[in-house]
Amino acid sequence: MYIGCHLSIAKGYGDAAKAALNIGANVFQFFSRNPRGSSSKKLDIEDVEEMNRILKENDFGPLLAHAPYIINLASYKPNIYGMAKGILKEDYKKLNELSIPYFTFHPGNHVGKGTEYGIERIVEALNEIITGDEKTMLLLETMAGQGTEIGKTFEELKEIIDRVEYEELLGICLDTCHIHAAGYNIVDDLDGVLEEFDRVLGIDRLKAIHLNDNMMDYGSKKDRHAKIGEGTIGIDAIKNIINHPILKEIPFYLETPNELEGYKKEIELLRSLREYP
Repeated sequence: MYIGCHLSIAKGYGDAAKAALNIGANVFQFFSRNPRGSSSKKLDIEDVEEMNRILKENDFGPLLAHAPYIINLASYKPNIYGMAKGILKEDYKKLNELSIPYFTFHPGNHVGKGTEYGIERIVEALNEIITGDEKTMLLLETMAGQGTEIGKTFEELKEIIDRVEYEELLGICLDTCHIHAAGYNIVDDLDGVLEEFDRVLGIDRLKAIHLNDNMMDYGSKKDRHAKIGEGTIGIDAIKNIINHPILKEIPFYLETPNELEGYKKEIELLRSLREYP
C-alpha cells in the first residue's frame, strides 16, 4: 500500500524524504513552489540525489508534485493567465528534469465567464505547455465545485482531456473530499461512482488519490478537508476506498488538517484497516 501525505520541501527534498520515513509513509506530495506565491526554490543537485537514494533504498512509490494555488488557467485576465501559464510551464520542465512522475493542479476558475470559456482557456494553455517530449504526467484534480471552479464533474475533465493534443500525458488526481462535496456518492455507491468514472474518463486515467474526509455535507459544493474518520465520509467509507480492488494499487496522499504527528497516526490507522498486503 502506497500511503503518504503532503510534506514541505522548504528544508530540501532529502529532508522531506526523511520526514516521510519517520511517519511511516512510502510516498509523499510536495508543492512545486510557494503554494500562495510565485517564488521558486533553486535546485540543489546533491539534495535531489539524497532524496533519490532514500526513495530507492526504501521502495517508495511515485511522488506527486502539486502546483501552487495561485495559478488560474481559466482566467480571462491576461496578466493572471500569463502568470499561470508561465509558472506551470517552468515547474513542469523542472519536475521532468527531476523525474517526478506526477504533477497535479486545480484546473481553474472561470470567474463568471462560463464553464465553456474556462475550458477553452485551460485547453489553450495546456496545448502551449505540453510539448509531447515530457515523461511527467499532468494530473487534473477533481474539484468540489465551489464558486466557479472547473473540474467538478467527470464530463468537464473529459472535455479538457479530449481537446489537448498530447492527451496521453494527462491523468486524473481524485480528491475524496472534493468529489463527495461535488455530489458523487462515494459513501453509499462507490462502485457506481467508479463505473461512471470509467465510462466517462477511463479508469486508466486515475493515477493518484488525495485521501481526505469531508468537513461539509455531501453535495455541499464546499471544499473543507477533515481528518480521516472525523467528517461526513467517515471511516467505513474510507476503509472501502483503500481496499477497493480498482483503487488498492493507486497511491494515496493525505491532505488532512494535520502536523507530522497527526499524519503518522492517520497512516498507522489506514494501514491497520488495509485488507491487502
